[in-house]
Amino acid sequence: MKISVNWLRELVNVTLPPEELADILTIAGLEVEEIEDRRQWANGVVIGKIIDRQPHPNADKLSVCQVDIGAETPLNIVCGASNAKADIIVPVATMGTYLPKIDLKIKPAKLRGVKSEGMICSLAEVGLSKESAGIHIFEEDNLQLGSDARPFLGLDDVILDIYPTANRADAMSMIGVAREVAALTGSKLNLPQPPKIVLPKKQTYSLKLAVADKNACPAYMGTVIEGVKIAPSPEWLQKRLQGAGVRPINNVVDITNLILLEWGQPLHAFDLQRLETVAGGKNLTVGVRFARDEETLKTLDDQTRTLKTVNLLITANDTPVALAGVMGGEETEVYEGTKNILLEAALFEPVTIRRSSRTQSLRSEASTRYERGINQSELELACQRAIALIAELAGGNPVTQAIADNRPDLSTQSIMLRLERVQQVLGPVKKGDSINQIAAVDVERILTDLACQLTPIKGKIDVWMITVPSYRYRDLEREIDLIEEVARLYGYDHFCDELPDKTEAGGLSFEYQGQRKVREVFRAVGLTELVQYSLVKPEKAEVVIANPLFAEYSALRTNLLDGLIDAFVYNQSQGNGPLNGFEIGRIFRRIDGEIHEHDNLAGIFGGDLLSQGRWTRSGKPDPMTWYEGKGILDSVFQRLGLVVEYQPDTQDERLHPGRTASLWLKGQRLGVFGQIHPQLRQKRDLIESIYGFELDLNLLLKNIKQDELMTPRFQAYSTYPAVERDLAFFAPLKVSVVELTNTINKAGGQLLAGVELFDEYQGKNVPEGQRSLAFSLAYRVSDRTLTDGDVEPVHDQIRQTLVKQFDVTLRS
Repeated sequence: MKISVNWLRELVNVTLPPEELADILTIAGLEVEEIEDRRQWANGVVIGKIIDRQPHPNADKLSVCQVDIGAETPLNIVCGASNAKADIIVPVATMGTYLPKIDLKIKPAKLRGVKSEGMICSLAEVGLSKESAGIHIFEEDNLQLGSDARPFLGLDDVILDIYPTANRADAMSMIGVAREVAALTGSKLNLPQPPKIVLPKKQTYSLKLAVADKNACPAYMGTVIEGVKIAPSPEWLQKRLQGAGVRPINNVVDITNLILLEWGQPLHAFDLQRLETVAGGKNLTVGVRFARDEETLKTLDDQTRTLKTVNLLITANDTPVALAGVMGGEETEVYEGTKNILLEAALFEPVTIRRSSRTQSLRSEASTRYERGINQSELELACQRAIALIAELAGGNPVTQAIADNRPDLSTQSIMLRLERVQQVLGPVKKGDSINQIAAVDVERILTDLACQLTPIKGKIDVWMITVPSYRYRDLEREIDLIEEVARLYGYDHFCDELPDKTEAGGLSFEYQGQRKVREVFRAVGLTELVQYSLVKPEKAEVVIANPLFAEYSALRTNLLDGLIDAFVYNQSQGNGPLNGFEIGRIFRRIDGEIHEHDNLAGIFGGDLLSQGRWTRSGKPDPMTWYEGKGILDSVFQRLGLVVEYQPDTQDERLHPGRTASLWLKGQRLGVFGQIHPQLRQKRDLIESIYGFELDLNLLLKNIKQDELMTPRFQAYSTYPAVERDLAFFAPLKVSVVELTNTINKAGGQLLAGVELFDEYQGKNVPEGQRSLAFSLAYRVSDRTLTDGDVEPVHDQIRQTLVKQFDVTLRS
């Protein structure tokens, strides 16, 4: 927002230089992005009077002017403007003047053989307009010749371009910034006090209001003003708007813009006759409601907009005439022939305006302020100020006012503030040469300067109940907010920069180290880490966002594998081959009506297991097998020191029902691994044999041994050879290999170093309902070579245990 220092000085008695004022505001949290010193735009431009104008002897479009600037002799200036003539007062750039807006320094020159000793300026040459048809002519005829022209051009001002944070809605107005400056400097405020508007006892115009949603529009004031005369605004008003970067239009519209800048309260003026035409009669009911599907409205920017149900509208007899809080409609705008107007002053709910503005991709000065929140208690003041100015500058006469008021009472809200807590949070402060705690008197002074009301609590020392002013109720809600205000106005440079008494070296948490380890081992097996958005299309989502940025991404993901499949499809379609990757991310699920968040780990891989090229395979692809895919996961689990069981699973429709396994870790379900379903593969046009998995990351980290992760220890391996034995038998089909392997490991004890299934057979010579399995068992110890006498008892124990527990038929 652009802040005029001259205007600010009218509102608060501050005499600080603009640069110092900018520093104070920035340190206090209202960042000044730029200081625009407009005094430099016309430094050296003075008041002059053309006393004689003659045609140029060598150029038809030039003239030679004698200009009096109060010196002993007039200046001879060659001018090309068509409106140059004798006896007019003009701005004159004297010799040596630099005009930064056109990057020109005035020097003695000859134009077509005639010397020129300066330049008569247009508004474009001093930066007040982009284009000018001719030189600027002052309307006043009693100006002192030779005096500085900048005050009469409005160029004796400095503009501070501030960027308030989102919580400081009050700083989006001149009044709000003036209050801030007064609190920071201790200066006195001089806020405008509009006269109370007196309406006729018998109102001559029938105006009704119909607010459909009182939460979306807590207050609406409509004032009918008759007899206005549309004309250009007076020069002071135009200069004030131009200083804030607003283009003057006419007196009525300029007044509404002035109130917007001054009080931060958006207003809108409707042409009353046009409003009645749209409404279809003089029995006018102004309504506030949400749009219906496919309604349209042509706004002031000449765009016909198709409305959505989130758009809040102003209506005339239920016909849309404005996009509430954003922009008015073209059909009812004020124009040169306007005689009667309806002045709107309203409060709209911030989220409603933000959604409405976003859906139409339309932001305005009004919507920017409504989105942050408007001061509810000064609505009447802003409206009265506007009506008084319209009466003064446009001759308007207010005849009727209708009000729909449903504002909540904020005067009863108060916050408890403890001096002990202030001192605990802020710590010691420097005051002169001493270091002390913030005193109670300083807290009271600062909060009083912020217009807070302090009431000491009886029976408690240095504890107050604080009532905040209405224009700060949105960002001063808790005790810590008040403490922040105390720190801000006391001055951050007064606080001691001391470290805490006890400090200790930082380090990574076990959870974070565990995640780093997991990432490391997955990268080690050849997978690339992927990062994707948590936002997905709301097709199967259980959690939908209430205020999405985009409708197509308005839900939160419930799993990671869907996104990885999409990434695999995209990567393949771009000719990049299989995407072998993993992702660690958060998923969201609704359980018993409540939203829960979980951290998961998922991956996808396929294609050739080893990238040796097609030369060794005669140009044929070598798709990854299920066991090769399982081997990738087994390598990861082995590196992490985990023993994971695989059990048949058919729950996931995305995976092949005969090639999917659920993963179990110490009796808890860890996740799922399987081949992508052939139907899904065909639908998404994927290559053959793609495998995916999704795991519970928290369960995985919970079972990683913390000591070994923090301090890895070397485990010596045996230098002696293993003794291998084969074990073959017929086993019932209902008995899984996992059960058999676990039993063998348990019965083998410490001598058994490894178990591997190397053969499975069903068919001829195998009893019905059974299958033939063959395992290779390796026995080894670290201190010697085992003999048959060491191995045979253990091997027999394994055989007997299998027969007893699973009723197998031994073949070897």
